[in-house]
Amino acid sequence: MAEKDKSALIIEDPTVEQTKLRRRAIVGQIILGALLIVFWELFSRIGWLDSYYWSSPSTIVRTGWTAIVHGNLLQDLAYTSGSTIIGFILGTAAGYLLGLTFWWSDLYSRIFEPYLIAFNAVPKLALAPVLVIMFGIGFDSKVVLAFLMTIIVAAIAAYSGVENVDKDLEKMLVSLGAKRHHVFMKVVVPTTIPWIVSILKINISLALAGTIVGEFISSRQGIGRMILYAGQVLDIDLVWVGVVVLSILSIVMYLGTVWLEHVLMKGRTPKS
Repeated sequence: MAEKDKSALIIEDPTVEQTKLRRRAIVGQIILGALLIVFWELFSRIGWLDSYYWSSPSTIVRTGWTAIVHGNLLQDLAYTSGSTIIGFILGTAAGYLLGLTFWWSDLYSRIFEPYLIAFNAVPKLALAPVLVIMFGIGFDSKVVLAFLMTIIVAAIAAYSGVENVDKDLEKMLVSLGAKRHHVFMKVVVPTTIPWIVSILKINISLALAGTIVGEFISSRQGIGRMILYAGQVLDIDLVWVGVVVLSILSIVMYLGTVWLEHVLMKGRTPKS
């Protein structure tokens, strides 16, 4: 009887169920992706999809390999990845620190909050031509664009976390003799970390979008520049290579943020 109860408890364990669900989801994602590739190739071969406009997976692979061996695909990939990651790290870190500053003064936060919201509403990509003129067509302008795309989102997330800090806990620590910087480090920072972690996936996508737009406007390197060039010379297969490479890059960066979330949140979730 005890063994049956134990096995029932194991079956109902939410951690085990979540693990099974995650594995099924991964298998389902792989199967769906494989089916899309197979049907894309099949429909292109039998003429249901115009291969000039839609290309085909096999053609994309051949064109991509040619771009690696005889072109600059790997250098372009490194250029786009580097500017995206640097802009993402700088923008997210700076935004987080900016959001934390609102905890120190209610007057300061009330003065700057509307400007923060207003700047968030400004379409940062519309400033891309100005930024390219200011910082040049090189690496710096792409990093700045990625930085601007992420800093305000991170600042608003951190500010939301600051507003949700437990006021009673703050008062209790102060009454026990804790200094203001002790409360900041022991209460405010830990409270806001989940808020900033929650926007990492959004920010990496915004950073990549900012980088690509910068490369579209003017650049000597990058996947965006490659796609723009391929479109100008009507090399549709190379355009699709760029699109596929960007898709793979976005997936890799997304998985990287998932790993980073796991690292930052490790030990914060209660054990069942």
